[in-house]
Amino acid sequence: MAQVIQTVDVEVPVTTAYDQWTQFEEFPKFLSFVEEITQQDDTHNHWKVNIAGGEREFDTVVTEQLPDERVAWTSTGGEVDHAGVVTFHKLSDTTSRLAVQIDWEPQGFLERAGAALDIPDRAVKAELENFKKFIEARGTADGAWRGTVTN
Repeated sequence: MAQVIQTVDVEVPVTTAYDQWTQFEEFPKFLSFVEEITQQDDTHNHWKVNIAGGEREFDTVVTEQLPDERVAWTSTGGEVDHAGVVTFHKLSDTTSRLAVQIDWEPQGFLERAGAALDIPDRAVKAELENFKKFIEARGTADGAWRGTVTN
């Protein structure tokens, strides 16, 4: 199993960062590898992504969601086996830190080699920077889902 842990500080209140992160269907606006996410209900999503030039589809379920604190998920089927969590930390009234951890099972030689060379770490860091630019430019979230999920 491979693992990535990355953080990014954003110049928006933690509630704004969290609210934007709960808008899964908006991820293609700031995550370059995401082509489409279809939210099926409060906890289930279908993803279409492009990873290293290959299109893949998979389903995820949100396993834990605590407003302004964390969103955790795991894949439930499809071509990508992974789990992750993003936590939200208030640094000040106007600044927050997102910490992302993703665990996955690399498929094939290229993914295993990429993981060994820390390519996923750099990719996740770049995607978090995209989120930072997106949310700081807007200053507000596209929407919010403030429900709680515990399993």
